[in-house]
Amino acid sequence: MSAATAPNQQPATSTETDPEALGWMKGFPPAPDRTITFQNGSFRSFPELRWAWSNVRQLVPTVNVWRGAGPASVLPREDHDIGAVASTTMDGRPMTFAKMLEETYTDGIAVLHRGRLIYERYFGVLKPHKPHIAMSVTKSFTGVLAGILVTEGKIDPQALVPDYVPELKASAFGDARVHEVMDMTTGLEYTEVYTDKNSHVWGLRRANGMAPIPPDYDGATNIFDFLAAQKKQGEHGKAFAYKTVNTDVLAWICRRVSGMTLSDLLSERVWTPMGAEEDAHYHVDRIGTESGGGGLSTTLRDLARFGETMRNHGRFNGRQIVPSQVVEDIARGGDPEKFKPAGYTTLPGASYRNQWWVTHNAHGAYMARGVHGQGIYVDPKAEMVIARYASHPVAGNAANDPVTLPAYMALAKQLMAGG
Repeated sequence: MSAATAPNQQPATSTETDPEALGWMKGFPPAPDRTITFQNGSFRSFPELRWAWSNVRQLVPTVNVWRGAGPASVLPREDHDIGAVASTTMDGRPMTFAKMLEETYTDGIAVLHRGRLIYERYFGVLKPHKPHIAMSVTKSFTGVLAGILVTEGKIDPQALVPDYVPELKASAFGDARVHEVMDMTTGLEYTEVYTDKNSHVWGLRRANGMAPIPPDYDGATNIFDFLAAQKKQGEHGKAFAYKTVNTDVLAWICRRVSGMTLSDLLSERVWTPMGAEEDAHYHVDRIGTESGGGGLSTTLRDLARFGETMRNHGRFNGRQIVPSQVVEDIARGGDPEKFKPAGYTTLPGASYRNQWWVTHNAHGAYMARGVHGQGIYVDPKAEMVIARYASHPVAGNAANDPVTLPAYMALAKQLMAGG
């Protein structure tokens, strides 16, 4: 066990764990102690994951999200050096924007202000043309696709899940309504504790292709079988509980009503009309099904384009891509009272709406969030979008929020003041 992952020690810094400097996967073949593989699980270990999150395609099967044949949409540039923008962390420490990036193991960050790319930085092995895994930011794409289909009358949020997917009738979702899946207010036995190998999320990872199958394993080995085996616990509709299986059910509904794979649906409805610069890709399970809850990888700029589409009420690249009512419904947020029992201390007064996190702060900011520090931060009042990829040693965002969220607000205020 390396010092970087030894118990009761501070993880090594981003500089000390820079995957380029450490030489992960360099050479032909790489040295045994610098080789990262899927089968032995090393790709999920720190600091190896600092290489892995920018190279998912070398580890697991994937399917493309085609960008289309048209030109990439223009992101006008207007470089601002915002590295010195000062903030104070939630625990009272002085911070700068540049130091925040270093302290939170940032792999890439893009800041848009009024549609202009004012700041773009890459670290580690991430490059402008390379996709990085978005983790649960993927959920927000699934939510938007579902929202589009709702607007078109193809999905009724009040309908029961088995109305679209009869295979789930005997599961926990048999008496759940689609809007309860969209807002994660279902009552499920499923648990999502990333540090506990016995947590159900590890079963989901084995099913969706992001964890190896142990020799004695007798559980589901594809997403559909895993979802059909979910058991109910408690009542639907009472409280928010963050559980990825909800999103994978929503993705199943989207596939069923559209008759399309998730990758083709995202390509046709968002990626192509948005003028994405590069193809995206999803990792897939053992029968080729995309992980709608965490499997998307995109370039940083394309992530920023999607954030800007949301900030502009669904309009980007000269066209209305997402119906404005879908975006406005998300931005309004869900019920903070249903969110409160989940106990997110870094998100006081927040809510969850259609796979997005809504801060209800003074700027009306809302977010797409993924483990290890992935995120889109949309600040409508400051006309600012931040897209960020990272490889933080701690999965949960409670490790990032105390540093990142105050830095984002400080930057927003400076931009509003003309800084």
